[in-house]
Amino acid sequence: MTRSIRAVVFDVGWVLLHLDYSRLTALLREHGADVSSMRDVVTRIELERHETGQLPGEGLLENLARLATQRIDAAQLRTCWVDMFEPQPRMLNLAKRLSQRYGVYLLSNVGDLHWDHVSRQYGIHEIGHGALPSYLAGVMKPDADIYAQAEKRFGLEPGATVFVDDLEANVVAARSRGWHGVQHRTYEGTTAALTALGVTC
Repeated sequence: MTRSIRAVVFDVGWVLLHLDYSRLTALLREHGADVSSMRDVVTRIELERHETGQLPGEGLLENLARLATQRIDAAQLRTCWVDMFEPQPRMLNLAKRLSQRYGVYLLSNVGDLHWDHVSRQYGIHEIGHGALPSYLAGVMKPDADIYAQAEKRFGLEPGATVFVDDLEANVVAARSRGWHGVQHRTYEGTTAALTALGVTC
């Protein structure tokens, strides 16, 4: 028999907030950077090292600037990097509603610059009862260790926890630890999946 859900863990990017990279890529392109392959860009700026806390935000911005053949104003580059988020009101309101009945936590692959910005601009850090950004965990989803850290930090019981993330690999990793998992695509689909697990939305 399935245990009653007592905790809901949300990813942030593409769940509570969407991302628009167009201003950043336009700025880089205008200054001679080749941004035709975002996978290559992510590798060259060492995003994974940044989002696991090994490369501070200033180092990431320096790597971004090096992509260009012409000098980019540092303040403009920083603004375009941090200000790329689009709040999703229905998902944000869902997380806030659920926090009145359940333990609600955030588990996000994110670096210090973005986390500071979304906390300051949107109060993300105040949603629910705790957050574990990957740059503090030192590891990223779907690595099993970040889920183990969340369990310990938040006192999660796997069978009574459901994880909501847009990426299938991250949901599969949560399920492998005994969590329930919902792959987020739309508000309607996510609320229906949560309701099917007995969560009152």
